[in-house]
Amino acid sequence: MPDDRKRDLHATNGRFQHCANRTSEWAWRYPDEDCVTSRSAAEDALYADLREETDGLHANLVQKAIKRAIKDIDNAVNRLANSENTSQPEYDTFSIVYDKRAATYYRNKVSLATVNGRVECEYDLPENPKGTPHGEYLLNEDYSFSTSTVHYDSDADEFYLHATMERELDVDSPEKAEDSSVLGVDCNVDDHIAATSTGRFIGSADYLNHQRREYEKRRASLQQIGTRSAHLTCQRIGDRFGRWSRDYLHRCSKAIVEEARRHECTHIAFENLERIRERISDGKKFQQWAFNALQTMVAYKAEAYGVVVDTLNPQYTSQQCSKCGCTLEENRDDQHFECLDCGYTSNADYNAAKNIARKLALKLQQGQKSPAGGAFCQYALKSGTMTVNATAVASDQYVSAERESTDKPTAEAVGS
Repeated sequence: MPDDRKRDLHATNGRFQHCANRTSEWAWRYPDEDCVTSRSAAEDALYADLREETDGLHANLVQKAIKRAIKDIDNAVNRLANSENTSQPEYDTFSIVYDKRAATYYRNKVSLATVNGRVECEYDLPENPKGTPHGEYLLNEDYSFSTSTVHYDSDADEFYLHATMERELDVDSPEKAEDSSVLGVDCNVDDHIAATSTGRFIGSADYLNHQRREYEKRRASLQQIGTRSAHLTCQRIGDRFGRWSRDYLHRCSKAIVEEARRHECTHIAFENLERIRERISDGKKFQQWAFNALQTMVAYKAEAYGVVVDTLNPQYTSQQCSKCGCTLEENRDDQHFECLDCGYTSNADYNAAKNIARKLALKLQQGQKSPAGGAFCQYALKSGTMTVNATAVASDQYVSAERESTDKPTAEAVGS
């Protein structure tokens, strides 16, 4: 970013946030009446006034600010419906949403609309981009730019473009394929962030939460001071923690997609986020964001390889034995799973991940018929795959133990 144009981008952010806050103030009607969650209604009521109030702001940025606020209002309404604590969205950090109407993307630079005309910013790329996201996506002509966001690190006085890349796939969707293979993923609020049906444990939820608690203690201490300097410091450490969290989750999502590719999976199955929320007792707002961010990151990374990400109701997946199908609450004791019927023991999250994979495999097989009239779906296990045959399984019932002959988890992998 040219030094003489930084002020223009800061002014653009100020007017963008003004539009978002004005929209939030107008749409938030709780508790007296229903909040407005219609973007078209918000644009009809606010767009003309906001254009006058934010002289020089690109029309598309006004629309993007309205869209952001309405989306956040809609999420808040959903939380209220679930009897969760929430409040009117407010915008005071540097974050501007750009798409191809307000930005022109190149492989080495981007041209951004500001309140004082366009500004061109060159990317700070590694000398050897091979094996990095820059080489894999940014410099890859198979990918094109989609909606992106610009962020500002006040501590380093640097701007960052969080670019979303997309590409068209030449293959048919795996959902239409005759054969499917599913990787199950169980997300956790403590211990590992995710466990897969192949016995891989990814990330550390304990470490992520430790970093969050340290940040929150530091923020609370600064807020008690109450000075402008303390407020600015609080904002800087918040920006740093946000970037660190997103980077950590990006690495976790990449590991999940790599595991799916290693086992040649066509689908990745997650549990529904609504069910995850029920298990969260500490740092609820942050952990909900983290789970949603992880699934979103996995989805767009997987899409690049033609892998479909799906979610499902994980009811009883933590209590059901993946060996014999016995479903008892007493089967699970924290991270240890021991079936009271057949005696099968396993890491509890690994057992749940296999059940999640099996559920999606059974869901998919109902609409995928083989030439012989059956449907063939597989889910990936630690040392092989399990086949679900529609001629033997007609509904979402447990598949008998004999069908899991390829599953041979090791003590090192599953902790049993």
